[in-house]
Amino acid sequence: MSRVVLRPYHLTKLGKIYHNDCLDVMSTMRANSVDLVMTSPPFGLTREKEYGNVREQAYLDWFKPFAEEFHRILKESGSLVIDIGGAWKPGRPIRSLYHFKLMIMLCEEFGFHLAQDFYWWNPSKLPTPAEWVNIRRIRVKDGINTVWWLSKSEWPRASNRRVLQPYSPSMEVLLLNGYKAKKRPSGHEISDKFSINNGAAIPPNLLAIPNTESNSAYMRYCQERGIKTHPARFPADLPEYFVRMLTDPGDMVFDPFGGSCVTGEVAERLARKWVCAEMVENYLEGAVGRFVQKPFTERPMPKDADAYYRVPRPSLMWNGPDPIPLASDGGRKRPPVRKARGDSSPASRDASSPVQDAAE
Repeated sequence: MSRVVLRPYHLTKLGKIYHNDCLDVMSTMRANSVDLVMTSPPFGLTREKEYGNVREQAYLDWFKPFAEEFHRILKESGSLVIDIGGAWKPGRPIRSLYHFKLMIMLCEEFGFHLAQDFYWWNPSKLPTPAEWVNIRRIRVKDGINTVWWLSKSEWPRASNRRVLQPYSPSMEVLLLNGYKAKKRPSGHEISDKFSINNGAAIPPNLLAIPNTESNSAYMRYCQERGIKTHPARFPADLPEYFVRMLTDPGDMVFDPFGGSCVTGEVAERLARKWVCAEMVENYLEGAVGRFVQKPFTERPMPKDADAYYRVPRPSLMWNGPDPIPLASDGGRKRPPVRKARGDSSPASRDASSPVQDAAE
């Protein structure tokens, strides 16, 4: 493979940012040299976004050169973690399968293994797609991204002891009062070891992380300098989870679609070596602010009120008969848009307006 000489856009003690196509960056990297590829690539959406994305129909072909390089640069014990959102079919209330097809392609054509699937629930996510959720009321809001944890071998380096979480209040009560060993109705045996206090709980593969970075150091840096922020940043807690679980200090972390370089910021704070690649220079102008403002320190523990995000039981409001009959056409006919109580603004659209592409 021919070597390309690249000049870093920004350097830190542990990492490098490149204003280059990640394929060019990876061409300079040795085989079996990276411990973790942690990234959120452009999604295969039905409408184009300003940060660049590929339409879902062409997504798999677009991704293949990256997949080949990911497999080459990863160590046998390394991992590939991809945060990827789903999409809706244009003008129809049905889902695209592109992100599932991507995972299957990576396993069947490129030799990766699905170590585990994760689901990132964003409690602050707006109710979208508006057409199907707010107006026709025939779908619920799409509040999760899938996160594929893929590995080059069947035994990637990992430890869930790195990502333990506090016991829930109900578990603390159980530990205090004790638990009688018995067989549950499901057939599972709950031994007396279940009531041993190990200090923390093993987390599930559902990650509850709000994306509410409105007043962070990165945001302030961009606002003070008139730099446009990246419109699709993932919260630092997401890459930190996998950097902690899958790498040791001194290991190499690579984000090929770096954006504002959140992955690099996390890796720097956790003493991992890292490389980020990004093609849009405007995003890198703001990314530099993550590394020039103040020394990196461990984040304080959250207050109790911020420690848990709770999902209401589905049946909380199911009282009495269902108030509205189901539409016999499945919601195909668009209802008139009614003004909310106290809303003096005119309805933005009426029943005769054409169907627009659902929001991703």
